[in-house]
Amino acid sequence: MKALARGCAILGTGGGGDVRTGALAATLAIRKYGPVPLITLDELEDDALVVPLSGIGAPTVSHEMPHGEDEPRRIVEEIERIFGRRPRAIMSSEIGGANGVAPVAWAAQLGLPLLDADGMGRAFPEVQMVSMYVAGLPANLVVMSDVVGNVITLKPVDGLWSERLARAVCVASGSTALMADYVLTAAEARGAVIEGTVTRALAIGAATDLEGALGAKRLITGKLTDVERHTTGGFVRGTAAIEGTGADRGRTLTLELQNENLVALENGQVRAIVPDLITVIDTETETAIQTEGLRYGQRVTVLAWPCDPLWRTPKGLETAGPKAFGYDFAYVPVEELHG
Repeated sequence: MKALARGCAILGTGGGGDVRTGALAATLAIRKYGPVPLITLDELEDDALVVPLSGIGAPTVSHEMPHGEDEPRRIVEEIERIFGRRPRAIMSSEIGGANGVAPVAWAAQLGLPLLDADGMGRAFPEVQMVSMYVAGLPANLVVMSDVVGNVITLKPVDGLWSERLARAVCVASGSTALMADYVLTAAEARGAVIEGTVTRALAIGAATDLEGALGAKRLITGKLTDVERHTTGGFVRGTAAIEGTGADRGRTLTLELQNENLVALENGQVRAIVPDLITVIDTETETAIQTEGLRYGQRVTVLAWPCDPLWRTPKGLETAGPKAFGYDFAYVPVEELHG
């Protein structure tokens, strides 16, 4: 769990929720219910139901109001009612942050295996920003539950409407809820999900050479000198400024945030941009710092590395590239920006 939590925090690019709560819940669930098998798609029959689960909302809120055991149970019971059969596996909708770790707890509580795959290969803030949407699968079912006990079933016409409707429900629930979206069979999942991401998170979490394991570029090492952050519309938005130290003295890197780190700018020039991954790590411990954990005075290093090739396709960039977040910047791969 320690390696998985570290790897998911790094892949979270600042979002996906604080891994500490999810790791604690997963550890307790394993002690109570037993180990969680990690399986591949090849181990499932074509008609086996896979349930992608994730928390939706502002990470700052989910950290204060964590999910319990009732929400995943309610969601799976509703899926069983709709499909007339029990799901065969749980999958993380996003491998980044707590949403990559907490599915271990949910799988243990439900007595189901965890699929070695996810829908992002990182963390993104919006519901339609998943590989299943890019692959063209219909977003015809979203099941949500909150800490109050509400269960909401949505049948959106497409992925964009799934974001609008799920976000409205999330805000009404206090800006945090648990969600199953793109409930799919194993046959539908093949080619539509990003496989091997749990294994990758474990490898990253165990790595001693983080830059090498990620294939990352170091953007700056320095001190956080300014953080502006606010919660609105079910998101955390803001900026963070890092002034360089040592060899980077005299430089300032600015990060723009929407749950995740979206763009890194220096003197108005893009140094890295979504959908490539940008993560802030503690310079001493090499642990990732989520956007809600950024504080003035922290000594940090900012790393950036390439996203999954799926996000560099035309549909991938349309879904989660700079223009999807309102930026006029053209997408340039991080490895090209840095030679």
